[in-house]
Amino acid sequence: MKTRMKIAAAVIAVASLGLAACSSDSGTTAEETTAAETAAETTAEAPAETTEEAAAAIKACQVTDVGGVDDKGFNQKAFKGVQDAADQLGVEAAVLESQAETDYIPNIQSFVDQGCGIIVTVGFLLGDATKEAANANPDLPFTIVDFAYAEGDITNNNVLGQIFNTDEAAFLAGYLAAGMSKTGKVGTFGGINIPPVTIFMDGFYYGVQKYNADNGTKVKVLGWNPKDQKGLFTENFESLDDGRTFAQNLVDEGADIVMPVAGPVGLGSAALASELGTDKLMIIGVDADQFESDTANQNVYLTSVLKNMDVTTFNAIQAVVDGTFEGGVTIGDLKNGGVGLAPYHAFDGAVPQKLKDQIEAIKAGITDGSVSVKG
Repeated sequence: MKTRMKIAAAVIAVASLGLAACSSDSGTTAEETTAAETAAETTAEAPAETTEEAAAAIKACQVTDVGGVDDKGFNQKAFKGVQDAADQLGVEAAVLESQAETDYIPNIQSFVDQGCGIIVTVGFLLGDATKEAANANPDLPFTIVDFAYAEGDITNNNVLGQIFNTDEAAFLAGYLAAGMSKTGKVGTFGGINIPPVTIFMDGFYYGVQKYNADNGTKVKVLGWNPKDQKGLFTENFESLDDGRTFAQNLVDEGADIVMPVAGPVGLGSAALASELGTDKLMIIGVDADQFESDTANQNVYLTSVLKNMDVTTFNAIQAVVDGTFEGGVTIGDLKNGGVGLAPYHAFDGAVPQKLKDQIEAIKAGITDGSVSVKG
């Protein structure tokens, strides 16, 4: 918003010079004309210079949720957008990691005090802290991942909420899991029972049901029931031990494919799968392509449900640089590439072509509205 004002000032300056030139008399000397033209050319270049200077002066600051910026999940994926903005736009990047929920408000305030040009907050749990800071600093742009405010919550429209229809991509993952399961049981568990987590689990569940309906099978989902919104939750996004334990419990119940929706907790599940072997357990990752992120266990990932927070975060920062930032909501879905399904990587040859074709047809149906992911 401040950038917009700087650019506008430069445009007004150009217009003023133009008016002054029109009012000059015909007796102007050649030297004066040359000087005026040189000044006009220099001024005409000012908006571009102003934009570059504005970008260099902008500090893009991210406050993570617990789990840290190297969580191989949503904190890290969002920070990639900040880093991309630093590389491509020339802004300065900064990050503060929240170790506990009590860090949210102090971390945001620290960035306010540092004069950040935009503050990126990551996660549903930062909703209240972000709202409080945004309303206290109405001229400072904010963007928050996984949260959308109700009308009237933000007094000056200075917060852009980023939300994602991850149930669309998770639906495809559930369809895939049902088609690949040898035991007829697949499982999922979450970190905390909050909407950005359960939306993955909903989509996964209903994708399995769609596979059953299409193929006359009875694959069962363990760990989640969207009808009563009850299931398995570790109540944290940090403990790899919990990831191992919850996945083992699902394996003991017969699941051979598990989708953890719990940030770094899921890395514990992947480590277990590496030990058991993929004939006993395959993992479906979330947020980022875990085959690429979790290189120690990459061959256990059947696929990952992608949430492209890096793109939406980058776009928000670019809007500040361009002076076009506006609050509101941006929604990522299958149609615009905001969510998606990662490649099958090591399992590409194991996934039957018929199943691949079915998933592509389902994806097209979700995109054109002919297939519902709501069950």
